[in-house]
Amino acid sequence: MRTSYLVCYDICDDKRLRKVFQAMRNYGDHLQFSIFECQLTPRDLVRCRADLSTIINHAEDQVLFVDLGPAEGRGDRVITALGKPYVSLDAPCIVV
Repeated sequence: MRTSYLVCYDICDDKRLRKVFQAMRNYGDHLQFSIFECQLTPRDLVRCRADLSTIINHAEDQVLFVDLGPAEGRGDRVITALGKPYVSLDAPCIVV
């Protein structure tokens, strides 16, 4: 079963940024700047996170995985981060 994700990244170095962009092209559709929409199986998600983990600087960069629920429908939003930790904001997050 595939799950839809928004993968958003903030990479501090241009060389790493290009590498992350190239890696993400293998997993989903480029929406804008540093945002991809991906429909991933659990195995694809592990592989994507592993690929990105070897590219980013975990102390400087951040990759967010926003779980949008099953590819066939919508579910609860769950945000996880790779690199710098995600900090929840008090205001609701709206993705347009």
